[in-house]
Amino acid sequence: MVSYNPEDWLRFLFRFHRADTFRKLWPLLAVVAFYAGLLAFLELRFLPAASPLRHLSILHTLLGFAISMLLVFRTNTAYDRWWEGRKQWGALVNNSRNLAIKLDSMLAEDDENNRQFFIQAIPRFALELMVHLRSEATRYALDELPHPEIPDFDRSRHGPNEVAGLLASRIQQLYRQKILTDAQLLMLNPELSGFADVCGACERIKNTPIPYSYSGFIKRFLFFYILTLPIGYVFNLGYWIVPVVVLVLYVLGSLELIAEEIEDPFGLDSNDLPMERLCSNIVKHIGELLERKS
Repeated sequence: MVSYNPEDWLRFLFRFHRADTFRKLWPLLAVVAFYAGLLAFLELRFLPAASPLRHLSILHTLLGFAISMLLVFRTNTAYDRWWEGRKQWGALVNNSRNLAIKLDSMLAEDDENNRQFFIQAIPRFALELMVHLRSEATRYALDELPHPEIPDFDRSRHGPNEVAGLLASRIQQLYRQKILTDAQLLMLNPELSGFADVCGACERIKNTPIPYSYSGFIKRFLFFYILTLPIGYVFNLGYWIVPVVVLVLYVLGSLELIAEEIEDPFGLDSNDLPMERLCSNIVKHIGELLERKS
């Protein structure tokens, strides 16, 4: 995830980050600029000034509002998914800390065996969840089609569930050994349930993308809008239609690219969630909380 100062305007204006959409769009911008220039030349050279094609600009005026609303909804929906992923990982950090705080108060200071187990097992859930969410098998878990191209597409093992099961089993073992009381067992239950809740919410974001028909329609609509833009406005703008079309494509295409990047917040893109850093913080904090005070 990119850290930045929102008040540093010069950095935004003159520095292109590797995640900037211009780096991804410039080949398409060049092709569209050539297309718009060629179309402008043909229309201005061979078509009369009274051509009915000049009235096509009215259609673009009407469709411009529709495409802007679609892209706003698309961007907002993608950001909601990104922010929901961040909230779930924040809840995971809090659950891990709360569980460690409670166990630290319940376990004896000289109980080195159990303390070391939880120092390793609690952060292990976050690490397994990170690997699980970055797996292509998780992305296609709800897909109706088989995916032989994914070598590790195996649903027989669920890493986060196994770690959560180990935690629950160890706590039940402590209860049977009379190390934990009935009230203490109930105190630990919300954190144990919270692990499964976080995992389920993250899986929902990962394997339930924006509906294909909706995403495909936006891309086709955007493509049609850009390709027909020079036809209607070339008689009003002349060869200035080339930079105008490039600018419109850059703005609209960038919104779609940003939405595509942030709708899956668990990947390796620059603006995805810093799960490695969150896992490192959990490892550090759990160790500080559960290590022997003596």
